[in-house]
Amino acid sequence: MADREIGVAVLGLGNVGSEVVRILNEHAADFEARVGAPVVLRGIAVRSVDRDRGVPAELLTTDAQALVDRDDVDIVVEVIGGIEPVRTLILSALNSGKSVVTANKALLADYTGELADAAKLADVDLYFEAAVAGAIPVVRPLMQSLAGDRVNRVVGIVNGTTNFILSAMEETGADYADTLAEAGRLGYAEADPTADVEGYDAAAKAAILASLAFHTRVTAADVYREGISKITAEDLASAKAVDCTVKLLAICERVVGADGEERVSARVYPALLPHSHPLATVNGAFNAVVVEAEAAGRLMFYGQGAGGAPTASAVLGDLVSAARNRVHGGKGPDESTYAKLPIAPMGETPTRYHVNMEVADRPGVLSAVAAEFSAHGVSISVVRQEDTGNGASLVVVTHIAPEAALAETVAALDRLEFVNAVTSVLRLEGTGE
Repeated sequence: MADREIGVAVLGLGNVGSEVVRILNEHAADFEARVGAPVVLRGIAVRSVDRDRGVPAELLTTDAQALVDRDDVDIVVEVIGGIEPVRTLILSALNSGKSVVTANKALLADYTGELADAAKLADVDLYFEAAVAGAIPVVRPLMQSLAGDRVNRVVGIVNGTTNFILSAMEETGADYADTLAEAGRLGYAEADPTADVEGYDAAAKAAILASLAFHTRVTAADVYREGISKITAEDLASAKAVDCTVKLLAICERVVGADGEERVSARVYPALLPHSHPLATVNGAFNAVVVEAEAAGRLMFYGQGAGGAPTASAVLGDLVSAARNRVHGGKGPDESTYAKLPIAPMGETPTRYHVNMEVADRPGVLSAVAAEFSAHGVSISVVRQEDTGNGASLVVVTHIAPEAALAETVAALDRLEFVNAVTSVLRLEGTGE
């Protein structure tokens, strides 16, 4: 065993921070054996020290900067969230030669480059396994296990709130508003669910995954984003009719433009997924990520994507790695951005589409609709028409086409006199066509 202790500062004592502190205290002997030196909690930064938090009062402080600056702190664990003052605190820690473990996806989605540069300059570790999909190990496999492979695609369900809502809508037939309210009552949705249901949370995670998978800096602003707030019970029923479900997917992949240049596409949106796809069976608040690599093939990572204990598990895994490096020398891998691939515009991104419209029930409608798809270079795979009493419901499933071509087609359909409304356009993923 090493003679010196490894001092740890924890910033934040919410659900995750409390679990990190509890597990560190309860399994101190195990952590010492795994690391090769005692891992000692030096202090915990909180907003207020006025209430009982279940830890010794002398460990608590409201001065996070002073805690970070302490000479006996080797590793800073950040589980506060948000951008500032966290960004400043983490940069301060890195610049002073302390390793950092963070679960902050929002910060990393926009500032990974700045933080990674600071870590590299100081020759210390920056670990963030917990920033994507909670306890599910996906960051380290992309950075290390697959470092000798070429990753072509990463697709995942990375937000438990939206997955719970869509799963419940499919199971019960309830509409979005009622299901969101129920998710709030059960504790699956925040009081303000915007970050989850509008896809911001998933987009931040997609940016991190794309950066790791394709050795290119991708920020949240580079990720095309749509949420689930416009999904209806009718969309779920329509998906079921073609043996599909609806999931909010984070999709990161290599695409080749018309000029032959390889680009990175990163996007988040609700999409139809065939029931035969492995992600279609991921229900409730669970997460899963599928990685497709040239040599390894398809790999799937599945588990609890959020919650205090699962996220703490990922944080503590990073803490052990950082502490071992402190004891035995060395450090983890630096950020890899050598590829520097450009970001693909959403209009160039190819996929399939499921277009639902209300039309007049009269001869010639189907042929005229098909002509509009053909005129814009969008090939039709399946057509289904049902009488609604006041007209007809027409569903068109396409072959793969660029987003821009589909958008032009929908705009043209809206102008046809016998198309009452294009009621929904959902992308169709996971069919292999």
